[in-house]
Amino acid sequence: MFVLVVCYYSYMPLADKLIPTPSETAAPQPRLFRLTTAEDTAALEALIDANSPRIIDTYDTQLKEYFVLQNPPLHLNPLERDKQFANYRGQHYGAEQPHTAGVWAYLPWRNTLLHLLDDAQYHEVRTARNRNLIPAEEQRIFYRSTIALGGLSVGNSIALAIVLTGGGKRFRLADPDTLELTNLNRIRAGITDLTEPKVYMTARQLYELDPYAELTLYPEGITEENIEAFCAGADIIIDEIDNLRIKILLRDQAKQHKIPVVMATDNGDSGLLDIERHDQEDVPYFHGRINQQDIDEMLSGKLPLPLIGKKIGEKLVGFSITEPRMQQSLLEIGKSIPTWPQLGGAALLNGVAVAAAVRKILTSQPVVSDRAILSLSSWLIPGYDEPEQAGKRSEETQKFIAAYNAAIDAFLQQKQ
Repeated sequence: MFVLVVCYYSYMPLADKLIPTPSETAAPQPRLFRLTTAEDTAALEALIDANSPRIIDTYDTQLKEYFVLQNPPLHLNPLERDKQFANYRGQHYGAEQPHTAGVWAYLPWRNTLLHLLDDAQYHEVRTARNRNLIPAEEQRIFYRSTIALGGLSVGNSIALAIVLTGGGKRFRLADPDTLELTNLNRIRAGITDLTEPKVYMTARQLYELDPYAELTLYPEGITEENIEAFCAGADIIIDEIDNLRIKILLRDQAKQHKIPVVMATDNGDSGLLDIERHDQEDVPYFHGRINQQDIDEMLSGKLPLPLIGKKIGEKLVGFSITEPRMQQSLLEIGKSIPTWPQLGGAALLNGVAVAAAVRKILTSQPVVSDRAILSLSSWLIPGYDEPEQAGKRSEETQKFIAAYNAAIDAFLQQKQ
C-alpha cells in the first residue's frame, strides 16, 4: 500500500502537489522545562524523541557573562577572571550535572531547544548593556509592567523596541489582520510569515527575545466585547489601530482606569507622537484636536468616508505639519495609489519614540502630555525651519487644501 501511495503521488501533476499549507491557527507559546523535576525531565526526553529538535546549549557562556556582571573589574583581567569563574562554575553546578541547571526552552515554530539561565539571570544578562543608561530599579519596573498594544503595523516596531530595551514582560497584543506582501515595506518580517496573523508573528519575535514573556494575544483585534479585558490592569495603552470607534473606546477605558495613552502616526519620513496622561489629569481625547461633535459625526455612519478622512487629516493629524510628499500622496489616493503610503523608516522611528516615551512614563520620569513632532526633514534638510522655506510650505499647504477639498467635492457629486 505504501508503495502504491508513493507511486501515485510521484505521478500527480505538479499543480496538485502545490497545495498551500494552512496558516498556523494555534497561538505560539514556548515550552519551558526545569530538569530538577522528574515530570519535566520525562516530558523533555519525550519531546526530543518525537521531534528531534535543533539543540543550542550556550549555558556556560551565559553563566560566565552573568558572573562578570557581578564582578565588573575582572573583565579587564582575563586570567584572574577565568580562574575565579572556574570556582564559581563548580559551586553553581555542585554535585548536579550541568545539563540540569537553568531552564530548557523549546520554540516549537523553530523546532529548537535552548539551554538558558533562569528568568532573573537571563534578563539581567540580556539587558546588561543598558546599565546606567537605564538604572537597575527603572529596568525592573519597566520589565514588570503590563503593556496593552493595539495595532501591529507600526505597533510591531514598537513592541520590538520595548522588548529590546528590556521592557514589557507582560504584553497584550491585538490585531485582526494577517501579514500581506504590501506590509513588508514596514514590518520586520519575511516572506515565510505571509498569511500569518500579525499577532502570532509578533509574539514569536518577542518570545525569541524573551522566552519568559507573558503574552496575552487577541487575534480577533480589539472589540467592544474584549476591550475592557484588554485595558483593565494595564499600566499603559498604545494605540496604533485604524478603527476610529475603537480609538474612542480605548480612551473611555483609559479615562475610567486612569491609564496613559501613547499613539504614533506616520508622516512621510517622519512621525507624530501623541501622549495623553489620563493617569495624571482630565485630558480631552486627542487633546481636543477633534471635539465631541466631530466624534459624533464620524461615528454616526452618516458621514461619507472622504469627509471622515478630511476631519482626521485636517484636525486629528493637521495639514500644517503634514510633510509635502504626504500631501501630494493624499491627492493620488484612488488614482495612482490605492491607499495612503507608509515607509519602513517612519515605522521604525515611531517605534523607537514610543518605546522611549513608554519607558519614561512607566518609570515616573517627566514626559510631555501633548504632541511631539518627530521631523527628520527638520533635522536633516538645511534651512527647513527657516522663514523662507516654512513660508513656501505654508503656501503649498494652502494649495493642497484647496485641491483636496475640490477632490472631495467632486467625489461626493459623483455619488449623488
